[in-house]
Amino acid sequence: MAMIPLVIGYLIDQITKYVVVENMSEGQSIPVIPPLLHWYFIRNPGAAFSIGTDYTWIFTIIQTLALGVVMYLIISRARTLPWLITLGCLAAGIAGNLTDRLFREPGFGVGHVVDFISLPNFAIFNIADSLIVCSMIAVVILIFTGLPMNDHAAEDEAPVEPARTESPENVSD
Repeated sequence: MAMIPLVIGYLIDQITKYVVVENMSEGQSIPVIPPLLHWYFIRNPGAAFSIGTDYTWIFTIIQTLALGVVMYLIISRARTLPWLITLGCLAAGIAGNLTDRLFREPGFGVGHVVDFISLPNFAIFNIADSLIVCSMIAVVILIFTGLPMNDHAAEDEAPVEPARTESPENVSD
Protein backbone atom coordinates (compact mmCIF):
# COMPACT_ATOMS: atom_id res chain seq x y z
CA MET A 1 0.00 0.00 0.00
CA ALA A 2 2.91 2.40 0.63
CA MET A 3 4.04 2.03 -2.98
CA ILE A 4 0.97 3.84 -4.33
CA PRO A 5 1.64 7.20 -2.58
CA LEU A 6 5.37 6.69 -3.16
CA VAL A 7 4.99 6.29 -6.93
CA ILE A 8 2.28 8.94 -7.34
CA GLY A 9 4.11 11.51 -5.18
CA TYR A 10 7.43 10.84 -6.91
CA LEU A 11 5.90 11.14 -10.39
CA ILE A 12 4.07 14.37 -9.57
CA ASP A 13 7.28 15.85 -8.17
CA GLN A 14 9.40 14.87 -11.17
CA ILE A 15 6.78 15.85 -13.76
CA THR A 16 6.26 19.31 -12.22
CA LYS A 17 10.02 19.87 -12.09
CA TYR A 18 10.34 18.78 -15.72
CA VAL A 19 7.58 21.19 -16.77
CA VAL A 20 9.26 24.05 -14.87
CA VAL A 21 12.72 23.37 -16.35
CA GLU A 22 11.33 23.05 -19.88
CA ASN A 23 9.02 26.06 -19.80
CA MET A 24 10.63 28.62 -17.52
CA SER A 25 13.99 30.30 -17.37
CA GLU A 26 15.86 30.26 -14.08
CA GLY A 27 14.85 33.28 -11.97
CA GLN A 28 11.58 33.71 -13.86
CA SER A 29 8.44 34.34 -11.77
CA ILE A 30 4.90 33.67 -12.96
CA PRO A 31 1.95 34.92 -10.88
CA VAL A 32 -0.54 32.12 -10.19
CA ILE A 33 -2.74 33.62 -7.45
CA PRO A 34 -1.28 37.09 -6.89
CA PRO A 35 0.00 38.03 -4.40
CA LEU A 36 -0.26 34.67 -2.58
CA LEU A 37 1.28 32.19 -5.02
CA HIS A 38 3.89 32.44 -7.75
CA TRP A 39 5.91 29.92 -9.71
CA TYR A 40 9.47 31.13 -9.21
CA PHE A 41 12.12 28.88 -10.74
CA ILE A 42 15.39 28.51 -8.84
CA ARG A 43 17.94 25.74 -8.42
CA ASN A 44 18.87 25.13 -4.79
CA PRO A 45 22.24 23.51 -4.01
CA GLY A 46 21.51 23.57 -0.26
CA ALA A 47 18.82 22.47 2.13
CA ALA A 48 15.77 24.42 3.29
CA PHE A 49 16.21 28.17 2.98
CA SER A 50 19.43 27.46 0.97
CA ILE A 51 21.32 26.39 4.09
CA GLY A 52 24.62 24.60 3.42
CA THR A 53 25.02 25.45 -0.25
CA ASP A 54 28.68 24.37 -0.16
CA TYR A 55 27.82 20.92 1.23
CA THR A 56 25.47 19.50 -1.39
CA TRP A 57 27.18 16.10 -1.32
CA ILE A 58 26.42 15.77 2.41
CA PHE A 59 22.70 16.25 1.70
CA THR A 60 22.96 13.52 -0.92
CA ILE A 61 24.40 11.10 1.65
CA ILE A 62 21.82 12.07 4.28
CA GLN A 63 18.95 11.68 1.81
CA THR A 64 20.25 8.29 0.69
CA LEU A 65 20.44 7.07 4.30
CA ALA A 66 17.02 8.54 5.14
CA LEU A 67 15.43 6.86 2.11
CA GLY A 68 16.99 3.56 3.19
CA VAL A 69 15.56 3.88 6.70
CA VAL A 70 12.09 4.80 5.43
CA MET A 71 12.10 1.91 2.94
CA TYR A 72 13.16 -0.45 5.74
CA LEU A 73 10.21 0.76 7.84
CA ILE A 74 7.83 0.33 4.90
CA ILE A 75 9.05 -3.16 4.04
CA SER A 76 9.57 -4.70 7.44
CA ARG A 77 7.77 -2.70 10.13
CA ALA A 78 4.77 -0.70 8.97
CA ARG A 79 1.51 -2.61 8.61
CA THR A 80 -1.22 -0.07 9.40
CA LEU A 81 -2.68 2.03 6.62
CA PRO A 82 -1.97 5.48 8.12
CA TRP A 83 1.69 4.59 8.63
CA LEU A 84 2.03 3.02 5.17
CA ILE A 85 0.55 6.09 3.47
CA THR A 86 2.63 8.49 5.58
CA LEU A 87 5.89 6.62 5.01
CA GLY A 88 5.09 6.22 1.30
CA CYS A 89 4.66 9.99 0.95
CA LEU A 90 7.84 10.60 2.95
CA ALA A 91 9.78 8.20 0.69
CA ALA A 92 8.37 9.95 -2.38
CA GLY A 93 9.57 13.34 -1.15
CA ILE A 94 13.02 12.09 -0.23
CA ALA A 95 13.37 10.21 -3.53
CA GLY A 96 12.22 13.25 -5.52
CA ASN A 97 14.89 15.55 -4.10
CA LEU A 98 17.50 12.77 -4.11
CA THR A 99 16.89 12.28 -7.84
CA ASP A 100 17.74 15.96 -8.35
CA ARG A 101 20.89 15.61 -6.23
CA LEU A 102 22.02 12.59 -8.21
CA PHE A 103 21.12 13.52 -11.79
CA ARG A 104 20.84 17.30 -12.20
CA GLU A 105 23.57 19.82 -12.92
CA PRO A 106 26.26 20.47 -11.91
CA GLY A 107 26.94 16.75 -11.51
CA PHE A 108 26.29 13.39 -9.92
CA GLY A 109 25.74 13.65 -6.18
CA VAL A 110 25.94 17.45 -6.15
CA GLY A 111 22.94 18.32 -8.32
CA HIS A 112 20.81 21.31 -7.49
CA VAL A 113 17.17 20.76 -6.51
CA VAL A 114 14.55 22.46 -8.69
CA ASP A 115 12.31 24.68 -6.54
CA PHE A 116 9.41 26.69 -7.92
CA ILE A 117 6.54 27.17 -5.47
CA SER A 118 6.78 30.64 -3.95
CA LEU A 119 4.65 32.05 -1.16
CA PRO A 120 5.14 35.55 0.27
CA ASN A 121 7.77 35.81 3.01
CA PHE A 122 8.54 32.10 2.85
CA ALA A 123 11.01 29.70 1.27
CA ILE A 124 10.71 28.60 -2.34
CA PHE A 125 10.00 24.88 -2.43
CA ASN A 126 8.72 21.98 -4.56
CA ILE A 127 6.32 19.04 -4.34
CA ALA A 128 8.96 16.78 -2.75
CA ASP A 129 9.55 19.35 0.00
CA SER A 130 5.78 19.51 0.62
CA LEU A 131 5.56 15.73 0.85
CA ILE A 132 8.43 15.62 3.36
CA VAL A 133 6.99 18.35 5.59
CA CYS A 134 3.42 17.01 5.50
CA SER A 135 4.64 13.46 6.16
CA MET A 136 6.72 14.55 9.13
CA ILE A 137 3.70 16.37 10.57
CA ALA A 138 1.70 13.15 10.09
CA VAL A 139 4.45 11.11 11.81
CA VAL A 140 4.26 13.41 14.84
CA ILE A 141 0.46 13.09 14.92
CA LEU A 142 0.62 9.30 14.59
CA ILE A 143 3.15 9.08 17.41
CA PHE A 144 1.23 11.45 19.71
CA THR A 145 -2.03 9.59 19.12
CA GLY A 146 -0.31 6.29 19.84
CA LEU A 147 -1.29 4.66 16.56
CA PRO A 148 0.93 1.59 16.23
CA MET A 149 3.08 1.12 13.16
CA ASN A 150 1.96 -2.49 12.96
CA ASP A 151 -0.98 -4.50 14.28
CA HIS A 152 1.25 -6.41 16.71
CA ALA A 153 2.21 -3.33 18.72
CA ALA A 154 -1.22 -3.24 20.39
CA GLU A 155 -0.90 -6.90 21.38
CA ASP A 156 2.61 -6.35 22.73
CA GLU A 157 1.36 -3.53 24.96
CA ALA A 158 -1.75 -5.38 26.25
CA PRO A 159 -2.06 -5.07 30.01
CA VAL A 160 -1.06 -8.11 31.99
CA GLU A 161 -3.61 -9.36 34.50
CA PRO A 162 -2.20 -9.05 38.02
CA ALA A 163 -1.48 -12.25 39.90
CA ARG A 164 -3.92 -13.25 42.62
CA THR A 165 -2.64 -12.54 46.08
CA GLU A 166 -5.27 -14.49 47.95
CA SER A 167 -4.55 -17.98 49.11
CA PRO A 168 -7.12 -20.69 48.34
CA GLU A 169 -7.97 -21.04 52.07
CA ASN A 170 -9.15 -17.38 52.29
CA VAL A 171 -11.54 -17.59 49.35
CA SER A 172 -15.14 -18.03 50.42
CA ASP A 173 -17.78 -19.71 48.26
